[in-house]
Amino acid sequence: MSEKNEIAVSKALTPEEQAMWDAKAKVRVLLNLWDLGGGKMQVKKGELTKRIVRTNETSVKYRDVLGELQEAGAIVYSLSNRVTLVELSAKGKEVLADGLKSRDSLFEFDGSQIGTRLGNALLKWIRHQDGAASVGVEAGKGDAGAIASYEDFKAVALDVYDSLNRDYNLDDLVPIYRMRRAIGERVGRSEFNEWLLEMQATDIFQLIGGEMKDITPDKAEDSIKTELGAIRYYAKRLNS
Repeated sequence: MSEKNEIAVSKALTPEEQAMWDAKAKVRVLLNLWDLGGGKMQVKKGELTKRIVRTNETSVKYRDVLGELQEAGAIVYSLSNRVTLVELSAKGKEVLADGLKSRDSLFEFDGSQIGTRLGNALLKWIRHQDGAASVGVEAGKGDAGAIASYEDFKAVALDVYDSLNRDYNLDDLVPIYRMRRAIGERVGRSEFNEWLLEMQATDIFQLIGGEMKDITPDKAEDSIKTELGAIRYYAKRLNS
């Protein structure tokens, strides 16, 4: 069943009902955007609209919801070749997690049946969180919010590096993919790359290439590629 077959919002809502509908819609928008982009990529705004607009609804219904999410920094718009793209930010991932997990959240599925796409997106999100949580526990990372600045990232990256290096006797060569996975969705992929390279530029880390035992495509993807195309697999701390 498509999400379009779920019970659509009625045409006339009280202010209280509208507020509840908006709260649910925000979570649906973020979850669908996370699913479309794999939590990492920009997607066409038109593709997102097709996913979120249900039977007897129009895109106008979501104008305010999308505007509020953009204003809150949960989603980011950009223009490429005259096509509007939308991306789920680190803040948006935090809002999504809160909307799905918080006891105070108003989110629930409407009607007696759940759309297949939305239900599968939720299952994928839950499984992804379980995987990220296991890595986070390894690194000793507590439950924390999105990383919004380089200074915050630097502090977290150093803590994660020290924890992994100490707990797994890595001899001061910590795999970058393990750092990325330990930090998880608290920071976007592009920000992780940019800020870790900045830490190298300021002589905090040395990023090292070479070879990695048991390398897999996903480990390579979660490492860092330089502007010249070389892959850096390890981080080595240069100062204490």
